[in-house]
Amino acid sequence: MKRIIRLNVNDNDYEVAVQPNQTLTQVLREELNLLGTKEGCGIGDCGACTVIMDGRPVNSCLVLAVQASGSKIETIEGVAQGHKLHPVQEAFVNLGAIQCGFCTPGMVLTAKNLLENNPNPTEQEIRKAMSGNLCRCTGYQKIVEAVQEAAAQIKS
Repeated sequence: MKRIIRLNVNDNDYEVAVQPNQTLTQVLREELNLLGTKEGCGIGDCGACTVIMDGRPVNSCLVLAVQASGSKIETIEGVAQGHKLHPVQEAFVNLGAIQCGFCTPGMVLTAKNLLENNPNPTEQEIRKAMSGNLCRCTGYQKIVEAVQEAAAQIKS
């Protein structure tokens, strides 16, 4: 039996009828057509499905949509301001931290959240914050450098 939930996603309010077993990833992709949130492993190990929920990065594949009811969600579609990329997005592009791009939405959201809470992270703090996001292409060094560059851009 479907249940109506309310979500605020990227500053837009939605009422959605969901099945009790639908994940937040499924609702974002299938009901709201926000395809930037990827489902990789489906068990919370890869971070491809990372979104910001109530100010914290979460693996949306592990959150039932009914658990998210009433929450404020930010997906990759809500990061840029119109056509202007967020400094984290710019740094990822400029420093080649994007390869195939599958992990990028989760990486960008995790990095953005880190910098909002710690504007001057050390390399170790960056690596720790990003450790829940797996990338099979870049080797992580360019990702760390992109987060460092974004931190510098945000400060200036």
